[in-house]
Amino acid sequence: MTALFSLDDVTVSRSGRVVLDRISLTLDPGERLALVGANGAGKTTLLRTLVGLESIKSGRLIAFGAERRVEKDFREVRARAGLLFQDPDDQLFSPTVMEDVAFGPLNLGLSLPDAARRAEETLEQLGLLHLKERITHHLSGGEKRLVSLASVLAMKPEALLLDEPTNALDEAHLRRLTEILAETQVAMLIVSHDHRFLEGLTTRAVLLENGSLTPARLHRHRHVSDEVHVHRGEDEHNHPER
Repeated sequence: MTALFSLDDVTVSRSGRVVLDRISLTLDPGERLALVGANGAGKTTLLRTLVGLESIKSGRLIAFGAERRVEKDFREVRARAGLLFQDPDDQLFSPTVMEDVAFGPLNLGLSLPDAARRAEETLEQLGLLHLKERITHHLSGGEKRLVSLASVLAMKPEALLLDEPTNALDEAHLRRLTEILAETQVAMLIVSHDHRFLEGLTTRAVLLENGSLTPARLHRHRHVSDEVHVHRGEDEHNHPER
């Protein structure tokens, strides 16, 4: 099986500080990978690196079967992998929900009628069709999060890169988000501090700490509490990370 993404000894620096230190990571088709770590550990930087929004100092990044180095290489990557930003306001910039969700398909080259049809189908699939004529900046935080996801899914990505998708969601919107992702049959790399959310959705986990990746496990101590904790340790997939 060919990995969708493969990082090999990748180092990324920001403002003279090494954020990712010779890390190696793979994301396989259909896999749902949790990326956990403290605030400021570099999780968002890793997601941005995968789609070419951060420059690699050294190492190799292979995405969709080809090595990616310069901006033109990453245009294809961004068309095939959907990045959900941590703040929905960074993702939504059109006047209405319909225009926001249609923007990605238009950017892929679809005609206006086809892009509108794709946007409407996506909103309907997510149970959001009632929002299509709403002014985007009038939406609630939870509605913005789900519309942001719709704008990504409308591009029919082969992989989803999700940065804190549960941020600021109430219980109802969290349940709906979880249902949508559980039904979405593409590979996912999910950054989240909500370990209960990750435990129910992902197939393996890695911990980013001090610039390095370590295999991790999400474990619920049911005899003590309902909280989910992160433990360092190999998983059964035995993927190489460091």
